[in-house]
Amino acid sequence: MNKVFISADIEGVNNICAWSETDKTNPDYAYFKKQMTAEVFSAVRGAKRAGIETIFVKDAHDSGRNIDPESMPEEVILHRGWEGAPEMMMEGLDKSYGAVIFIGYHSGMLDAGNSLSHTLNPKIHRITINGEVASEFLINAYYASSLNIPIAFLSGDEELTKKVQALNPNIAVCATKTGRHGASISRHPNLTNKEIEEKVFLVLQKDLTRNVLKLPDNFDVQIEYRHHQEAFSASFFPGCKLLGSNKIQFKTKDYYDVLVLLKFVC
Repeated sequence: MNKVFISADIEGVNNICAWSETDKTNPDYAYFKKQMTAEVFSAVRGAKRAGIETIFVKDAHDSGRNIDPESMPEEVILHRGWEGAPEMMMEGLDKSYGAVIFIGYHSGMLDAGNSLSHTLNPKIHRITINGEVASEFLINAYYASSLNIPIAFLSGDEELTKKVQALNPNIAVCATKTGRHGASISRHPNLTNKEIEEKVFLVLQKDLTRNVLKLPDNFDVQIEYRHHQEAFSASFFPGCKLLGSNKIQFKTKDYYDVLVLLKFVC
């Protein structure tokens, strides 16, 4: 393996707890842009120590323009902004990569383990895939696994890391903070950064064949919206049907169809 793909978000970085801290137009944002960059840099350092030659980083928060390019090592390929493709937070990933790393990821909508928990868009109340509540991690990990690419590592809030380990204990994790409703409880960021680097270094030296998630044969996707008008509009997407007043259902055998759905109705 000589290529690693990193998808980076901000709501799961050390100490973050308020929406203003995620918004580049707000003064609160500057520090957390720096911390997001530092956590990505730590993962990159770990990958370099493990002998990885190509490290592709997808800046996957909001505008896609958060990570400081000059803070990255020269070997890093940085993807900024958005292509508009269904892969969304995984734009740039293809079968040539040997592993995927998630940095700064967060719990999904309705989970109390992160004050910033959400899934894709605040207008969404809940997304389930085959009855399982889907976080952004699960959505993106399924895509990586559909390409037979193993998930090596994830950093994010403690609740998410526990769910990831329950899903596949071979995936290395780093809990950046503990969420308690509207608050975050975190250790010093330097300790988080060091743990990310060391765990990435160690996991990338392992056999990752068991880190590919087993995909279902069929996908039953249900999306609940906060407002019934959103559900009604989304129900006209090909293959969708309205369930009740604020929920749609979509079924397919091809996971890429799920990504296309989410791209257009979320």
